Amino acid sequence: MIFAVAASFALTVPFAFAPPAPPTEAAALAAYATENAQDVDVSTAETVAHLEATDALARDDYGASQGLESLIASGTNHDWAKMVCLFAGFPMSDANVTVITRWMRQENYTDSWWNRNNPLNNGWGASYGPGGTGSNVDLVAAARNAADALLTNRGYAGMRAAFQEGADTATIEAAIWASPWASGHYANGSHWHYNPVPVVKAPASAWGR
Repeated sequence: MIFAVAASFALTVPFAFAPPAPPTEAAALAAYATENAQDVDVSTAETVAHLEATDALARDDYGASQGLESLIASGTNHDWAKMVCLFAGFPMSDANVTVITRWMRQENYTDSWWNRNNPLNNGWGASYGPGGTGSNVDLVAAARNAADALLTNRGYAGMRAAFQEGADTATIEAAIWASPWASGHYANGSHWHYNPVPVVKAPASAWGR
C-alpha cells in the first residue's frame, strides 16, 4: 500500500511543479505596452496655449502670389495692377497695388479704366501714339508694356526702385510725381486722390477673351 501511494506521488509531482509555457510574442508586446503606457494631458488651457505658442514660433512665414490666368479670370482693375507687378517682378504688396490703382484712376475714369486697353496711358513703345494716347491689343499686353517701361526707361529709375523695394505708398507716389511719366507731374501730388479705389471688372473682350 505504501509503495502504491509513493508511486502515485512520484507520478504527479512533475505535473504539479512544471514551469508555465513562455508567452507568445503578441502577449509579450501587449504586456510591455500596458506596463510602460504614458498618458499625455493637453486639455488644460495653459498646455494648449503653450503648444500654440511653440507652433507659432516654429512655423516659417510663407506667401503666395496669384498667377497670370487667375488674374485674367478675376479681371478687375486691382488684378491688372497685380499683373504689372507680376511682369515687372515687383512684390504684389498692398502698397504697390494701392498705388498702381490710384495711378490708374489719375489716368482714366475708374468705371472705364480699361479705356483703349491702356490703363496708365503709357506712351512707351513704338506702337503708341503721342502723350500716351495709344492702345494695346488687350490688357495683358498693356500690363507687359507698362512693366517694360518701368524696368527700362532711365527716367523711371526712382519709381522702379520704390516698387522693387516694396516701399510705402507715400514714397512710391512721390517717385511717380517726380518722374517724367506725366508732363504735369500730377501737380506734385496736389491733384492726387487717396480715397479707396473701387474694384471694377473689365469686359472679357478687353482681356482678349
